[in-house]
Amino acid sequence: MGGFIQKTGFPFEPGINFSEIIDVRAPSEFAEDHISGAINLPVLNDAERIEIGTIYKQESPFIARKLGAAIVSRNISEHINRHFIDREKDYRPLIHCWRGGQRSESMATVLSSIGWHVYFLEGGYRTYRRYVITEIESRVSRLNFVVLNGLTGAGKTLVLKKLHELGEQVLDLEGLACHKGSVFGGDPHNPQPAQKRFESLLFNEFNRFDDDRPVYIEAESAKIGKLNLPNPLWQKMKVSPVIELNSPLECRAEYLTEDYNEWLSDLDRVLETIDRLKGFHPNKQLVEWKQMAKNRNWKDLTASLLAEHYDRRYRPANAEGNFQSPCRKLVITNHDDSSLQTCAEQVRGFEIKA
Repeated sequence: MGGFIQKTGFPFEPGINFSEIIDVRAPSEFAEDHISGAINLPVLNDAERIEIGTIYKQESPFIARKLGAAIVSRNISEHINRHFIDREKDYRPLIHCWRGGQRSESMATVLSSIGWHVYFLEGGYRTYRRYVITEIESRVSRLNFVVLNGLTGAGKTLVLKKLHELGEQVLDLEGLACHKGSVFGGDPHNPQPAQKRFESLLFNEFNRFDDDRPVYIEAESAKIGKLNLPNPLWQKMKVSPVIELNSPLECRAEYLTEDYNEWLSDLDRVLETIDRLKGFHPNKQLVEWKQMAKNRNWKDLTASLLAEHYDRRYRPANAEGNFQSPCRKLVITNHDDSSLQTCAEQVRGFEIKA
């Protein structure tokens, strides 16, 4: 029996089990964002896509289509030999490109001619993207968030991890954004995702949550590093119940010095980051911080940055009118496992009326 192509939309039609989701866009498009779980088998790589686009605009659409067809055919042949050759007769892929155009149609046509039942995403990635935006707003409106607020280094992220271990629903914004939410917060090894990818990751998380149970989340500004929180989420956080966690300065400095240990090992990066604080502090203070860094006095540097920069500029955000006043305040006197466990149990044991 020969294969055929069946169109589907997003969300996918119920009862369909795809063998694979194949994104045939160029690698840079895939890297910016993609349906989670999809694999990338481009029919045009980035350089080829630019070349064909240039010919289309500057020379002739007809010449561009001829050259494009030759390149696409060659690339599909390579994918058949390298990826599809061992697939069985019951293989059922879902194919898509950016808007459900020629790139995905070319791949779908060839695979269906082999004899496979091929699904084709109508509207391509754009259909998925529109659904993500709509669904984020819808899910946020139904979820009940509990915001953990407090001074920098109080241990909010650590308590969230403990809540997750206890089986609670947790939305780790900093983890998804690959950023700790401060000028020193970039991850040396994992760059931040693109904005669209960040929103897809949020979409995936929201789909895991039970609307009838609270979702614990850390207080953040509307921006984490270079990434913006979706406005529906930011607005919902601002009116959600707040539990404030705080900790003595020395305790916070000790925890952050250990937490940023790898980051602090790059002295040049530390000095460059201190320079980014120009305009917020007098030059004398910047020189003092740089000298601490050069002397590797990390705990003293951390404590001073907390006292003179973060605690002054980033007090619990409800003081600036961003979040609700806390309905409960908890103090973490030590960031050891036992203290964090106790705090997490107190957080989840507190009945909050939204």
